[in-house]
Amino acid sequence: MAATNFTTEQAILKEVARQDRNRRAIRIWLACVLLVLFGLVLVGGATRLTNSGLSITQWQPIHGVIPPLNAQEWDEEFNLYKRIPQFQLLNKDMTVEEFKGIFWWEWAHRLLARTIGIIFGLPLLFFVLTGRVERKLWLPLAGIFVLGGLQGAIGWWMVSSGLEARTDVSQYRLATHLVTACLIFAACMWFMRALSPHSNEPPPTRHSAKVAGLIAFMALFQIYLGALVAGLDAGLSYNTWPLMDGAVVPSDLFIQSPAWINFFENPKTVQFVHRLGAYAIFVVVAINMVVSLRAAPQTTHARRSVVLFMLVLIQAILGISTLLLHVPLDLALAHQAGALIVFGFAIANWRGFYGELPRQTSIVVGD
Repeated sequence: MAATNFTTEQAILKEVARQDRNRRAIRIWLACVLLVLFGLVLVGGATRLTNSGLSITQWQPIHGVIPPLNAQEWDEEFNLYKRIPQFQLLNKDMTVEEFKGIFWWEWAHRLLARTIGIIFGLPLLFFVLTGRVERKLWLPLAGIFVLGGLQGAIGWWMVSSGLEARTDVSQYRLATHLVTACLIFAACMWFMRALSPHSNEPPPTRHSAKVAGLIAFMALFQIYLGALVAGLDAGLSYNTWPLMDGAVVPSDLFIQSPAWINFFENPKTVQFVHRLGAYAIFVVVAINMVVSLRAAPQTTHARRSVVLFMLVLIQAILGISTLLLHVPLDLALAHQAGALIVFGFAIANWRGFYGELPRQTSIVVGD
């Protein structure tokens, strides 16, 4: 009996060690995916802020990997751009050399998007075929891969909105594209955190997990509003703070009809709502920190609440600075990066209340 118990214990320890190795490998893989996704979102932001998103007017998933390699190919690409309203109405004096400047942003964004598909898809296939991914993760991870493919189609759907009747892309489609990217980012962060060791400390309050989820959703909604701000160039509407050109509530928030459309198409209203969203997140995160520190000081949960508050504070400073300085590219990108960092940490913090994903240990010991 003692020998059997020893054999069983050894088998369990061996299986746990194997699962530890596999989970560590998957966490490293997801961390790499998150890093590339982070870069992809930033390059996408630079593409929008430099008005480069319409420089490539065709969707060629395979052939589009290779950029123009000689003067003739550059002329051909430039001629395609000359057909769209953005060139004809805004950039008719642009030279081919100036065109290259906007082309490379869009090309880099598309190349990174293709790269992320490979970085996600090939390792996932390897992990599944070699039994390193637990069966309960197959469907969620495959779903992330499918969502990534859909995101490529959404990207082209967004670009196509600016090729015929507009000089820029639709802010609605831009927001959809960014939010989908954030959902992919959140899913990768969620499962990476789920496969990580967790503290066994109880939450500060019985509502802590719900509040963490609320903060994550508020951060995502704020990113959606930020996309509308970027799509409408609403960051240039009011460049004063804390007042908006001398008023707490500006008088021209509802100049369009019907009234609800101002929340999506009036740059001044969109900036106003984005500000309100920022204030709301700041207050909720601050209260969450105070409650956590009082209810469970010196715990992992309390420390996470402090980190989250500091990230939100830095993000607020970046947002105000971007506004006051009339949206310079470097600060605007830093603000976008800050938004993704806050959102990613909010997701990790939320998942931290649910413990490590249960392991499936099925040990068979021979007679």
